[in-house]
Amino acid sequence: MTTTNTFLLGGDMPVNRIGFGAMRLSATGFTGPARDPETGKAVLRRALELGVNHIDTATIYRSHDGTVTANGLIRDALAPYPDDLVIATKVGPWEHPDGRIEQTDDPAALRPAIEANLAGLGLERLDLVYLRVGQMEPPHGQSIAVQFEVLAQMREEGLIRHLGLSNVDTDHLAEAQRIAPVAAVQNQFHAGKRDDAELLAACQDQGIGFVPFFPLGGGMTDLRAGALQRVADRHEASVHQIALAWLLAASPVTLLIPGTGSVEHLEENIAAGAIVLSDDDLAELA
Repeated sequence: MTTTNTFLLGGDMPVNRIGFGAMRLSATGFTGPARDPETGKAVLRRALELGVNHIDTATIYRSHDGTVTANGLIRDALAPYPDDLVIATKVGPWEHPDGRIEQTDDPAALRPAIEANLAGLGLERLDLVYLRVGQMEPPHGQSIAVQFEVLAQMREEGLIRHLGLSNVDTDHLAEAQRIAPVAAVQNQFHAGKRDDAELLAACQDQGIGFVPFFPLGGGMTDLRAGALQRVADRHEASVHQIALAWLLAASPVTLLIPGTGSVEHLEENIAAGAIVLSDDDLAELA
């Protein structure tokens, strides 16, 4: 099964299926101590050299003291941006005055968040913006219409090219689609957490990109056991490489954004795209 291919995101943005997540660029942990900015910029430049043309970021990806931000590193390392580079960001989470990251359902907070992303990245239009809702699990039964309508209006104004959803269920997807087209869905999904299979199938049926966040478990799930380890041993690969290869094989619409602050780990992640899992491998991983 070949996994090294591209996907037409939003119907007009061709991206390689292994991209890059910027969460770990600026800090150790989520908002921990600042990492060396030069190392972060080196990782970004190497990512593009290896064919990455889809970067996922957010204004909340920053060091604890705010001195190093993912958006600032992306701008400093890569601007002026290549024509084929797709930069995705998300709104919904915001920074509390005391530094805590919180989720807000306030529609009035969305426009300032979009403006902050535009300024931080040095852009006049954002390629893809996700509306992120809830905490770690989708807020089942909660309407997202009012918030999504605000983003749809900014899309009409030309500030956003495509819209996405993050941390949602199939009802949220249907609700949003009644307002504006949805180009991508970003939910937690990996070899150790597969309960969004129905949502993935819905995205595949409709040609919507499905972007798993925490594709390697996010530090909350240890993937280094059982079938993943056995398949990794057969391929002389790392467990993380097999986990990424499994996600690519799971559906033609899966787009990966593994993140790292290390060039070495970046190269290992990208190399996962060359791993071809056999039918026997996939049966074992199922």
